[in-house]
Amino acid sequence: MTKHITGLHHVTAISGPPQANVDFFTKLMDQRLVKKTVNFDDPGTYHLYYGNQTADPGTILTFFPFVGAAPGRPGPGMASAYAYSVGEGAFADVVADMRNRGGRISDPEERFGQQVATVTDPDGASVELVAEPGNHGPAEGGFHSTTLWLDDLGATQRLLVDHMGYEEAGHDADDGAERLRLRAPGDARGTVVDLYRRDGAARGVQGSGTIHHVAFRAMDDADQLDWRERMMAAGMQVTPVIDRQYFNAIYFREPGGVLFEIATDPPGFTRDEPLETLGEALKLPDQYEPIRDRIEQALPRLSA
Repeated sequence: MTKHITGLHHVTAISGPPQANVDFFTKLMDQRLVKKTVNFDDPGTYHLYYGNQTADPGTILTFFPFVGAAPGRPGPGMASAYAYSVGEGAFADVVADMRNRGGRISDPEERFGQQVATVTDPDGASVELVAEPGNHGPAEGGFHSTTLWLDDLGATQRLLVDHMGYEEAGHDADDGAERLRLRAPGDARGTVVDLYRRDGAARGVQGSGTIHHVAFRAMDDADQLDWRERMMAAGMQVTPVIDRQYFNAIYFREPGGVLFEIATDPPGFTRDEPLETLGEALKLPDQYEPIRDRIEQALPRLSA
């Protein structure tokens, strides 16, 4: 079998003020805040990580919350949505419960034979819920998929299928729009990538309420280096390996303009705090520990 990506590792997005972001994801979406750290390139800004109770790859959603961020606009050249897996048996109750708790959530619609509902986050971004077999709720299910909005599907499709091992799993076209579903083999979390196109769409603009990048899983450092070689052989301009404290990362822009990352599973989020207290303390990379006091004074106060 051709080597294939296992699934999503994490998705990273941009938000406005952090407290509204924390409240939405920990209270309405029932996610756990599993790491509270800073943007490595801008230590005056948080980097917040949400996931399931054990912070497993395939459940991790991260945010750069900028207090004064201008609103963005999803469009071609960026990932435009991510979706959590919700058990079919729990789906109707989850949707009703979120609505009863004040969530802005759409009526479910069908997509490739599955029920999908869209929750709007405080910055206007779409958070999708997809009904899948099982009885888990969104916190336990982790990711189902991400959607890449493109001007043309062809080159991205070829990269994902020919070089990353995805397989075509459905196609739908109607009223000047089309959606192509690709799925990685196996039963890991987040195996689905949807490629979306719509006639006349304006280019996306990065800002609050948009997705910054999508990260795929590498099992370990050796696996990541193999993927790096494969992506360069496919014509991608790939960064060197970058230490992100909780995983190592490589980055490249796929042909449609979306920023891709391939991140290692280890060392994981318990490398600097125990599982029981994940996300409670501000964790800093070593280079910022000498200015911890200054960073803590600059960051907005957060209440979980």
